[in-house]
Amino acid sequence: MSSIDRRTFIANSTLLALAAYAGRAGAQDAPRSSFAAGATAEEVTAGTDLSGKTIVVTGCNSGIGLETMRVLALRGAHVIGTARTLERGQEACASVKGKATPVVLELSDFDSVVACANAIRAMSTPIDALVCNAGLLLTDLQQARGLELQFVVNHLGHFILVNRLRERVVAAPQGRVIVVGSVAHQFVPPGGIQFDNLSGKGWERQAYGHSKLANGLFSLELSKRLAGTRATSNSLHPGVVATNIMRNMSRGGGGGFGGMETPAQGAATSCYLASSPALARVTGQYFADCNPAEQSAYQKDPAMAAKLWQVSTELTRAYLI
Repeated sequence: MSSIDRRTFIANSTLLALAAYAGRAGAQDAPRSSFAAGATAEEVTAGTDLSGKTIVVTGCNSGIGLETMRVLALRGAHVIGTARTLERGQEACASVKGKATPVVLELSDFDSVVACANAIRAMSTPIDALVCNAGLLLTDLQQARGLELQFVVNHLGHFILVNRLRERVVAAPQGRVIVVGSVAHQFVPPGGIQFDNLSGKGWERQAYGHSKLANGLFSLELSKRLAGTRATSNSLHPGVVATNIMRNMSRGGGGGFGGMETPAQGAATSCYLASSPALARVTGQYFADCNPAEQSAYQKDPAMAAKLWQVSTELTRAYLI
């Protein structure tokens, strides 16, 4: 569905049946911010008061995730930070100024994803923003459940988590799902998502980009499924940042994406999307450097996004609500 058709649909639906959401007549085009490339998370949130808001950040123990949690907590949010072990989560949460609560999340273990979602739901609070930040980057073929591992961790694990927390996001005054994708979504096997061969065999060199394309398509389809609510979903490229995600990179394996940025710069767009009042009605968009960004035809393909949602549901059905 095009952005014009989508605005028309939501506007008409509002007139007919959604008086409670009259303030959101439809998704607006993403406004351009005044922030230049290289701005930091602290700079793009300066003057923002997030007191009373609850924000979930996955992968909070290092890199972009740690900086995202630090800055959002600094601005007054209660940040629920996930890490693969409780010890790492506790250490990370204790290191930031403000309120931060650790929860264990191992995205490759779907039982762990369910337990994480249950722990967050037990806190009985709406979720103002859910930042799907954690990720894995590999240069060789690894699998889980017979599926390529980066697709499992970067996409399917977050697919389960978001679906199990979706009601809490919708319950917020203006809930937001922020999916950390990548410009690497352009570097994928021919045809985009490999629905007929999700094992990774034969396309392992493009597997990271494949998982990032899945992130962008997931965010796009989620934005449509949130239509008629006050919640939004957007994805982003954080920049190429020297963090622990590079730990599995072999020599020469990480070229092609430009110069490295700091975690403070890499967290900027996530923090901007999670906090800016200007984005209250912006949904289904892709950002870089706090501004709308170019994306591949695959990542804008509504049919591919819808099919990915269907296939992801089939692959994770036992772990969904």
